[in-house]
Amino acid sequence: MNLTDFPAHAPLAVQTRGALVESVHYGSLVALDASGSTVLTRGEPSARIYPRSALKPLFAVAMVRAGLRLPADQLALAAASHSGAAAHQDAAAKILADAGLDPAALRNSLDVPYGAAERHGWTMAGLGPTQLAQNCSGKHAAMLATCMLRGWDTAGYLEHSHPLPTLIREVVSELTGEAITTTSTDGCGTEVFALSLTGMARAFGLLATAPEGTAEYEVATAMRAHPEMVAGQGRDVTELMRAVPGLLAKDGFEGIQLIALSDGSSVALKIADGGDRARMPAAVPALLALGMDPATLSPFNDLPALGGGQQVGALTGWPLD
Repeated sequence: MNLTDFPAHAPLAVQTRGALVESVHYGSLVALDASGSTVLTRGEPSARIYPRSALKPLFAVAMVRAGLRLPADQLALAAASHSGAAAHQDAAAKILADAGLDPAALRNSLDVPYGAAERHGWTMAGLGPTQLAQNCSGKHAAMLATCMLRGWDTAGYLEHSHPLPTLIREVVSELTGEAITTTSTDGCGTEVFALSLTGMARAFGLLATAPEGTAEYEVATAMRAHPEMVAGQGRDVTELMRAVPGLLAKDGFEGIQLIALSDGSSVALKIADGGDRARMPAAVPALLALGMDPATLSPFNDLPALGGGQQVGALTGWPLD
C-alpha cells in the first residue's frame, strides 16, 4: 500500500483540556435521509473499509433467510458484540444446545469478556479466555445452528466456499448495494468484507424500515427488543437504543459505528485511528442534522476529560459548521 491508497479522512471528534485542543480524531462519515439520499458527508465515505462487527446484523438476516428461528433475545445475540455477561454466554450456549451441539463446536477465537465490568469479574475469579466468553460467540453459535438446520457441514462453517458464508456474501451485497470484491478475516475468524460507509448506511436504513414478515424485520425487531443483548450494560450502543425507540445501533472494532433511525435515515462512520472512544461523539452532530433531540443525545457527546478527578475538558463531535 502507498500513501495514495489512504482515504481522505477529515476531523470527526476533538478533545479539549483546559483552553487547548489536546487530540483530534479523523475519519469519514455519511448520513442518509429516509429516502436514502445523502444529506451529509465528511472525509471519504465512498472509500472501502472493513465494517467489522457492524456486519453482524446483516449476517443474522442471512441466517434467518436460511430458515433459522430463534427467540428474540437469542437472535439479538446473533447480531451482537456482547459484553460476555452470564446472560450472554448462557444464551449462546442455549443456541448451541437446542441445535444438538456444545461449545466445542465453536470456531471463534478465545477471549475473556469484552465488557469492562464483566472482564474484571471474570479475571478476578481466575478464569481464562474461552470461546463462549468471546464477544462474537452469539454469531458463531447461530451460524452453527443454521448449518445444523440446513444439513451443512459444521466443521468448515468459516470457509469461503461453505454454503453459509456464500449466502452471507450474497445477502450483504444485496443490502448494501455493493459488489464484494475484497475479503479478509475478522478477529473472530469469520469473513469480513470491504464495503463503503455509504453502502453500510444504506443497509441499516433498509433494516430499520423492513416490512413485517421479512428477515430484516425479524432481526431489527429482536435488536430493538433486547438492546442489552446487542452490547451490554453500560455500553453506549445499548444505552442509545434504550433512549430512542425504534433506533438501531451497532459498533465495530477499529472505530466503526452504524446507527439507523426508525424512519430509515442512517449514519455510518469510521474513526481513522481505530480509536473506540470517538465513535459515539463523532456520530452526534450527524444525528442532530437528521433531526434528533439534542437532549437525548447529550449523554453521548461532550464526554469528560478528567484532571485530578475533575472535568477539565471534553471529547466532542466535530462541529458541522
